[in-house]
Amino acid sequence: MTRKTTGRIAVNVLLSFVALLWAVPVYWMLNSAFQPERDLLSVPPNVVPVHVTVDNFVTVLTDPTYWSALRVSLTAAVITVVATTSCALLAAWALSRYRFFGRRTLIVLVLLIQMVPAEALFISQYRMLDSWNLLNSVLGLSLLYVGGVLPFVIWMMRGYVDGVPTELEDAATVDGCSKFQAFVRITLPLLAPGLVATSIFGFLHAWNEYTLALIILSRDSAVTLPLWLQGFLQGLRGADWGGVMAGSTLIALPVMFLFIFVQNRMTSGLVSGAVKG
Repeated sequence: MTRKTTGRIAVNVLLSFVALLWAVPVYWMLNSAFQPERDLLSVPPNVVPVHVTVDNFVTVLTDPTYWSALRVSLTAAVITVVATTSCALLAAWALSRYRFFGRRTLIVLVLLIQMVPAEALFISQYRMLDSWNLLNSVLGLSLLYVGGVLPFVIWMMRGYVDGVPTELEDAATVDGCSKFQAFVRITLPLLAPGLVATSIFGFLHAWNEYTLALIILSRDSAVTLPLWLQGFLQGLRGADWGGVMAGSTLIALPVMFLFIFVQNRMTSGLVSGAVKG
């Protein structure tokens, strides 16, 4: 066995071990979701379920507040994805293709804004939404999500736009297209990996965010799924860990399915292939 082969095997073993460590929390969540309360509190804990039950999922799915929180989270996530992707796409195209006064300053400001801690903006954001009568509303929460994720998404999308040669758009303009038509017909289809990556980033930001939603949404009828999950904490009586794990599983499922369906689009191979062709 050559040294190169031995090194490759060692790297694969190491990566498999790291992947196993990442999979343990997911397995424990699923394992706990299908166990009754008495088995969850057993000592030592059951690595494999002894008594499998779906009562925890029934408890979650029959809770009307779950469906209300799901609607709020899904609406906020969709608004965030559509708004950030659309704005970032046009902003990245302008920063990449046009040379205008203050362009470099604007690029630096995009990065500097991203570095501002979110906690430093909570008071001003709360007062702003309060003056606009947007507290306890999906629209107000989505507006803050868009503002929080947009700077990074613009910077991220700009890299994808820079990866598409300007010669492709120039050739389209020679054939009679305007600059915007060349962008829509030539560049936009090649940005599919970037659109997918930025959309996933925006979705995860809105879907998993907790602190900002805790401050903006104070009514029980308008909460996101991470806030709804607090309902299984029963004060001095402890926590309904079966319900917590079942709810966490249902919250994680959309993200898992999303990555399964779009993982093949999260590469930049389409751009290089189009250029070579």
